[in-house]
Amino acid sequence: MSTYYNERLRGDKGALKRALYKACGFSDEELHKPLIAIASSYTSANPGHANFDKIAQRVQDGIRTAGGTPFVFGCIAPCDGIAEGSIGMRYILPSRDLIASSIECMVRSHGFDGLVLLGSCDKIVPGMLMAAARLDISAIFCNAGPMYPAVYNNRHWDGNIITEATGWKERGLIDEAEFKKIEELAEPCFGSCAMLGTANTMCSAAEAMGMSLPGCATIPAIDKERMTWAYESGKQIVKLAEAGISARDIITRSSILNALRLVFAVGGSTNAVMHLQAIWADRGLGELTLKEIDEIGRHTPQIASVYPASEYDMVDYHLAGGVEAVMKEIAPLLDTAALTVTGKSVAENLEKALPTRNEAVIRHLDNPFSERAGLEVLTGNLSPLGCVAKPAAIPENLMDVTLPAMVFESEDEAVDAVWSGKVSRSTCLVLRYEGPKGGPGMPEMYRPMKALEGMGLSSSCALITDGRFSGSNRGLFVGHISPEAYEGGLIALVENGDLIHIDISSARLELLVDDQTLEERRKHFTRKEKEMPAGYLDIYRRISLSASQGAVVR
Repeated sequence: MSTYYNERLRGDKGALKRALYKACGFSDEELHKPLIAIASSYTSANPGHANFDKIAQRVQDGIRTAGGTPFVFGCIAPCDGIAEGSIGMRYILPSRDLIASSIECMVRSHGFDGLVLLGSCDKIVPGMLMAAARLDISAIFCNAGPMYPAVYNNRHWDGNIITEATGWKERGLIDEAEFKKIEELAEPCFGSCAMLGTANTMCSAAEAMGMSLPGCATIPAIDKERMTWAYESGKQIVKLAEAGISARDIITRSSILNALRLVFAVGGSTNAVMHLQAIWADRGLGELTLKEIDEIGRHTPQIASVYPASEYDMVDYHLAGGVEAVMKEIAPLLDTAALTVTGKSVAENLEKALPTRNEAVIRHLDNPFSERAGLEVLTGNLSPLGCVAKPAAIPENLMDVTLPAMVFESEDEAVDAVWSGKVSRSTCLVLRYEGPKGGPGMPEMYRPMKALEGMGLSSSCALITDGRFSGSNRGLFVGHISPEAYEGGLIALVENGDLIHIDISSARLELLVDDQTLEERRKHFTRKEKEMPAGYLDIYRRISLSASQGAVVR
């Protein structure tokens, strides 16, 4: 037979490797073909990944059809929703870098010719793209798709209706039986959550980056097209491997900035900022600063509005045209010469794309929902290195406010205060020691925002933190405050009653306390240490960088 495609299998030096693969049942004929790895985050433990067993099978079918030989290996896929409210949430962001490194280890160890990445949820997607950015082999990304929304009282909801229903029950608006009914209908099927949270934001970013086949990101998990796109992804990775097109040819400065434009244009999750920074760093492009990100945001209008920014869910977004329709509208702002996994440029792909099919969800570039981006970087004395807000989800009456501070040292303290009625209207909740090092692990402040919403306070209160936020949150929230409290950032010196000015239009976050008072407080500053189990969180605390640098480990 002709020379083996994979260099490691050639000659006498490749004999042991061939023998080991044959021990797994592979034939010599199969080993002469391009060896394609499938990094699958399949698990039966969460709906966003529970259909990857079937998707992985269709990817394998596509690889074999195109003349390759597939090999499947697994990686972890912790669920934010299941982890939230416990110590588990502190492991979610750190898991991103573990996922990237584990894929890197497996691929470099085996020397595969190509790589298919199967992931859908919050930190799994960026972790996989980070791995692709490190590796100089052909790669393609395929997600599992968003789930269909829940339907309650003739309205579509995502699973976060449960947290809001907790507030309704607390206020006596529903009884226990109605609460149980909501629990049963909240998550109706497989798929990533039905809103434009971090999961669907990052899947959309992957497509905009050119790492997924056009149209892939928004196909619902239970639609038949999902399996078709899996099959086509399997076929395409073999073509990429044979053409010698690597992930590093596709993940470039231009493609990452294209993805960032897309995130801004749709008002995606604030978490996308740090994930794109991490992918940028792993591609070897240096540091993507918040200042550079802010400059892009200032010249990118918001042309799509998807839940939680509006009533329209991911299925509505898909039917309106999804990522392709948005990219077609913002094409003048993109580098359309960027290469994609189709082997063609963005411009060539967009020639076949249809314009928006529902202007209530995706508007034309000359008629945006807002002239400013759906996300925004703020600076000021409270966050000189920058922090992130989501104007797309902020009520108009909270765009420029000055509010008295109510300080909490942890998420649990804040949640307890909200549920017990201790938080008054027109208050700025300050949650600190929740950053990459102080958390540690930079957990999401999902519950405090949902508690405010459930208690009817989200239209008058603000919440600022050195932690992160869920992509499902609505209201005036500002996260990623850097430097964090653990590193002596000014947020550590805020006291109850201090006035805090948040001005979204001018992108400012200011603590209105004079310098002399702050200097005096600084003299008495003592860093707070949280006790955590020995293990990875200790390691992450030592080696993680600031949120302003993507909270990557170095």
